[in-house]
Formats: sequence, C-alpha cells, structure tokens
Amino acid sequence: MNRQELQALVVGAICPLPTPFDDNFHVDNGLMYELSSYLVDQGLATGNAMLKVASAVGEGSNLGDEEWPDLLSAVVRAADGKCPVMSSINHKDTFRSIEDAKKAADLGAVAIQVSPPIFSDPNQDDMVRYYGALSDAIDIGVMVYNNPWFAFSWAGKTISLGNIEPDTFVRMADFEHIVAVKWSSPVGQSYEEMSKFSDTFNVIDNNTDLILCHKLGGRGYIGFDPVFPKRDLELWDLLESGRYDEAQELQGSRTSPEYKEFAARVTKKSGGISRVLKAVWEIMGWRVGPMRPPSTPLTSEEMDELRGIVKGGGGI
Repeated sequence: MNRQELQALVVGAICPLPTPFDDNFHVDNGLMYELSSYLVDQGLATGNAMLKVASAVGEGSNLGDEEWPDLLSAVVRAADGKCPVMSSINHKDTFRSIEDAKKAADLGAVAIQVSPPIFSDPNQDDMVRYYGALSDAIDIGVMVYNNPWFAFSWAGKTISLGNIEPDTFVRMADFEHIVAVKWSSPVGQSYEEMSKFSDTFNVIDNNTDLILCHKLGGRGYIGFDPVFPKRDLELWDLLESGRYDEAQELQGSRTSPEYKEFAARVTKKSGGISRVLKAVWEIMGWRVGPMRPPSTPLTSEEMDELRGIVKGGGGI
C-alpha cells in the first residue's frame, strides 16, 4: 500500500491492548483473542480506531521474541479484517527493527509503532537514517513514537535520547512508509510545532491534548477507556465533525479527578500506569493478570478503592 492508503488506516482512537498473563506470567493468547473480539464487537473498525499490540502499556519490552508474534496473530485473527492492527517495536537497532517489522507484516499488521533506538544514543541524523532504512525495507506503515521523556541531566542541561525534533520530522517527508507520528512535544518546544509536518503525516496525540491536536490537523489519539469503549468512538466522531465544545465536555466526563489522583498516587509505588490499567480491565471482568515482575499488583485495598471509582460511573 502507498502512504495515502496506509494513512487511511492509522486514524481515530488507537487502543493499546494489555498483554494477558496467567498466574505463572505466561502470555494468554486465547484471552487476548477474546478481548480483541470484544472490542471489535463494541464498534472498533477501519476508519475510527486501531488495535495496538505490544506497546509500552502492553508491556512490549517485557515480551520475548517468541512471544509477541503469537500475541499479534491472535489479535489479527480476532480483528478479522474489520479493524486494522498495529504492532510495536521498542528501542531496537536498525537490523532487528527491520526484521521485526517484516515479521509483523507477514502476520497481518498494517502498521508498526517504532520507538527511537535510545540505547544507541542517537542524534537527529541517526534518527533520519534509522527511520529511512525502515521505510525502505517494508511495505506497511510506520508510526514514529516521539519519546522526549527518555531524558537525563548533564552539566545543567536536560538531554533527551528519544527526542525527535520537529525539523527532523520534516526531513522524513519523502519516506513513503512513514505515515504517522505519535506526538508529545519535544523538550523545550511547544505542542503546536506539530503544524510543521501535520500536512505530511497523521499526527496522533499521546495523552497530551487530543482536541488541540485535531484542531491543528491531527488524525487520532492514543488511549482507550476500557470502562466505556463506545465513548471513545463517540469522541472521535465529535472531533471529526468539528463539534469541539461537545468533545471537550465528553472528554471531561471520560477522565474523573478521582481516577487521576488515584493513578498518580499508586503509580509511584511500582510499575507505572500499566498496572493500574490492568486492574481496571480486571474490574470490568477481564482477568488479564498483573504486570510481570519487578512490578507488583495493586493491593486489595487499592483494588477496592479503584473499584469504587470505576463502578461509581467515572471513566478513566
């Protein structure tokens, strides 16, 4: 497929799937199939959503090379051509990224989310070479994951290994299979800098400001509410029809202050937001298991508190 055809698929509410584990922390591909089927039945479809496998929320970096392909296959089978599927490649070198991208394509993914190779300490020229090589080697779409928060301080300056500058995205304009950018504004630059390349790539908001993103030409957002999945699809419809006031109101009801406070407090203890999201799925009847160690599951007291927030009608 060409860029235009691929971009028609990488739009809407991008749903990062949790990776289900059994009690021994083995991947449960059967449950992943059932969960993906449920979401497709809820209305996720080509043109309004995507299913994303092995992302950060899905513990992609914790999955072995023999695990994620079976997981991806389960989701592709469940989607059954009704909803496009994206897989994730997390911080690998050029050769291994190309190898994984070709494998994902063979298994039915229409796109891949690719994080910068941060452990190679890349500069902006390295970023261009890395994504250019990927684009040349594959026939599916690439969503570039800008990771400005992979940073450290040195000599009084903040240095971000995953930061891709707006002008660097402009340099990627001719890469046929780079079709989207998962956008968080780079260190020291404004969110509106996305306007430099939003005419070229589908800009997908990464939990920053999905309404502003759409106003600036964005084509979707990351983050899905397992409590009310159809609400995310309604939100996308409102954005597409330019009804931003209604979208803002729905967005406000979608994220409760109680949940925000709970998540901020609990994620400081262990494992980040993924352990909370997996707990929400469990409350909604999907026993996807805890995160793999060293992260720890929520305590019984935390689960009771979260259950009260979720069942009380607030979204997440």
